[in-house]
Amino acid sequence: MIPTVSVTRYVTPLREGGSLPGIVEGDDLGTYVCKFRGAGQGAKVLVAEVIVSGLARRLGLRTPGLVVLDLDPAIARYEADEEVQDLLNASPGLNLGIDYLPGAFGVDGHLQVPDEEAGRVLWLDAFTANVDRSWRNPNLLLWHGDLWLIDHGASLYFHHGWRNGITDPARFATQQWDAGGHVFEAATEHARAVDAEAGAALTPEVLAALVDEVPDAWLEPVPGAETPPQVKAAYVEFLSARLSSRAWLPGGAA
Repeated sequence: MIPTVSVTRYVTPLREGGSLPGIVEGDDLGTYVCKFRGAGQGAKVLVAEVIVSGLARRLGLRTPGLVVLDLDPAIARYEADEEVQDLLNASPGLNLGIDYLPGAFGVDGHLQVPDEEAGRVLWLDAFTANVDRSWRNPNLLLWHGDLWLIDHGASLYFHHGWRNGITDPARFATQQWDAGGHVFEAATEHARAVDAEAGAALTPEVLAALVDEVPDAWLEPVPGAETPPQVKAAYVEFLSARLSSRAWLPGGAA
C-alpha cells in the first residue's frame, strides 16, 4: 500500500500546472510534489495518478514513487500567497505526494528514446486514454539519464461521467484513441509489438491490486456505486473491459 506521510512544511508552488501543485516536505524527511484534492480538478485526478502510475510500473516504465500526504491546514497560516492559502485550506487530510526528482528537467519530442520504451509509453497512454502527452506538453522528465513519466491525471476520462451513475464499460472498451500529436506518435508499430506482453502483465488480480491502492477518502460515491469497494470494482471493470478490446490500440493489435 502507498505509505502515508505528514506534511511538515509547504515550500513553494509549481505554477507550470493549472492545478497549482506545490513542493512540500514530509515528516519522513522526503520532498514531494503535492497534488491537492482541493484543486479545481478534484480527487479524481489523484485517483488517476495512483492507478496509471501503478500500471506504468507494471509495464517496466519509470515513474516517481507515491505517498499519501496528510495535510494539516494550519500550515496555511505561514503562507503569504492567498491563492496558496485557499488551496491548503481546501485540502485538509489526505492528498497525493509524488517523489520530487531533484535536478530532473523536462524533455521535448526530440529526445531519442529506445523503440521498445517509446512503444510501451504509447501503449500505456492509449490503454488509459491519456490526452496529455503531446509534443507541446510531453510530461516526461530526464533524470540521471533515464526517462521518467509524470502527470497521469488526464487519463481515465470515463470516471468524470459517473456523476449521474456508472456508465457502460463497453463504451470505454471500444473507444478509439487518437495518437496524432502524441510525443511518441511515430512508435505505433512498437506499441503493437509490445501489446501481447503488456496486456498479459495486467491480469485481473494485478488490476484489482493497483486500484486497491487508492485511498477510500478519494472515492466519491455515485449512483450504482455508493461505497469505496463498489467504486473500486467499477474501475477494475472498466479497465478489464478496455483490456479485452484492441479498438483503442493505434494500428490495431499485432
